[in-house]
Amino acid sequence: MTRSRLVTALLVLGVVALVALPLVLDGGTAEFSGTDAAAAELAEQQGARPWFESVFSPSSAEVESGLFALQAALGGGVLGYVLGRLRGRRPAERPESERSREDGGS
Repeated sequence: MTRSRLVTALLVLGVVALVALPLVLDGGTAEFSGTDAAAAELAEQQGARPWFESVFSPSSAEVESGLFALQAALGGGVLGYVLGRLRGRRPAERPESERSREDGGS
């Protein structure tokens, strides 16, 4: 096994351990919720009232999580497209003589 494959395998195992270890140590008894929910709960306990109601409320937690995943996928696609365009623009802006020299051209 080459050194780069070993490093990659160790990094993947490390990430899996970082995700799995807290779940194993906890025994799966904790209920995970986001910081937004915790902040809203704390604000309500202190007497704060919402300024407005949501325009759209998903019918279930599954729909809400699916919409969130769709939003993340669209954002990742847009980010990837923009970064790809910016990366492709750099070689296109160089003069033709520099590009042909790097490519081993004529």
